[in-house]
Amino acid sequence: MKIAVMSDSTAYISKEDREKYGIHMVPLSVNFNEASYREELDITTEEFYQKLASEKDLPSTSQPSIGEITKKLEELAEDYDAVISVHLSSGISGTYQTMVSTGEMVEGIDVYAYDSEISCMVQGFYAIEAAKMAADGQSPEAILTRLDEMKKTVRAYFMVDDLANLQRGGRLSNAQAILGSLLQVKPILHFENKLIVPFEKIRTKKKAISRILGLLEDDVTAGKNLRVVFIHANNLAYAEKLEAEFKQKHPEMETSISYFGPVIGTHLGEGAIGVGWYEK
Repeated sequence: MKIAVMSDSTAYISKEDREKYGIHMVPLSVNFNEASYREELDITTEEFYQKLASEKDLPSTSQPSIGEITKKLEELAEDYDAVISVHLSSGISGTYQTMVSTGEMVEGIDVYAYDSEISCMVQGFYAIEAAKMAADGQSPEAILTRLDEMKKTVRAYFMVDDLANLQRGGRLSNAQAILGSLLQVKPILHFENKLIVPFEKIRTKKKAISRILGLLEDDVTAGKNLRVVFIHANNLAYAEKLEAEFKQKHPEMETSISYFGPVIGTHLGEGAIGVGWYEK
């Protein structure tokens, strides 16, 4: 069986890695007024943050249409017997469910949609693992079993400079956003039951980052062999600093830097920082 691996664009897997591992991609879009841009294709992350700073209104985001997904699956059906498609959490987007529904309609290819229950490069970890296993000739069932095993060890925490975007975009409740604004806190956020919820409320950015790195250290101290990613929203230098400090203490750990692209950046805003990892 010839298996393709696909992810949506919010995994923010670099073009180089998509080509290296043969990962296909279906884009989500960010919409400024009447103009719609497919992330990774029509607008770069740098262009997005420049535009975000200059626009008065918060952009909206949209998932791929059934037509777009159908076209992509039909293209894959020409060369593949099956596709494993990894998507951002179904709790914050309908992309996963759209893939499930479309996969049932497209003939000639077996579609295995996978809900990562998370997003960004931590979601990308699942796609890369699936691609490696597909290249080794593993079955769809074996790949999905491995992804479920990974999910048990996946951890990801992030913080934003301002909760307003999450609240306005409907990804965090009004009460939580108002409370954060009043107290001037920097809550640590994470995914729980597929939704973005506060993990802890911390007073300052420095203390919030320290707490996240402490959670990472807990897993390192427990003797786990981790793959770690430091994720930033238009603040590469800070992400590089965090990675360098961690690598100095733990040179044996595999690390990388990624970013919050347009769709996720719309909801988190510029300045957000995240750290994610799983046990290899």
